[in-house]
Amino acid sequence: MTNGPSNPASPPKAIDPKTIDPKTFWRALGARASSVAVVTAQGAEGPSGFLALSATHLSADPPMLMVSIDKRTASLAAVKHAQHFAINYLPRGEEALADMFGGKTGQRGADRFAPGRWGRLTTGAPVLDTAIGAFDCVLEDLVERFETVIAIGRLVDFSSRDDGDPLLFFRGAYR
Repeated sequence: MTNGPSNPASPPKAIDPKTIDPKTFWRALGARASSVAVVTAQGAEGPSGFLALSATHLSADPPMLMVSIDKRTASLAAVKHAQHFAINYLPRGEEALADMFGGKTGQRGADRFAPGRWGRLTTGAPVLDTAIGAFDCVLEDLVERFETVIAIGRLVDFSSRDDGDPLLFFRGAYR
């Protein structure tokens, strides 16, 4: 492995990109462990949420986070309407909750928000009481790319736990 080109003055080689289909793309992403997160918003029709496959920080100053939302996700309308979202990182043992928000059960919409398990922080977005970390954001921008909308939010509040382990997803399975 080298730290750079052997001759920095030489022109870069032309890259012949591979064609990577969606199935191969998801298999490649499975090589990275990721925290399991449920993104929520308080929409016009009540609380809404989805299993986030990509949620991360954007900057620390100002404190910004971003989440990728499939344009077909019903919760996108709630995020747009409410102008906020919360990222809830699930603790180990919440596989069933992750599956529910991932659409693997028959429960939809507000039915997924069991009384006594969800609270609110500053924006009013639902926050899971047992989340390892919950990040409450005001929506700052929406960026559309392909079949995805990237929601960028300013962190206005958060909660975290000192105990417990995060639920992870790695190589196609919860860990």
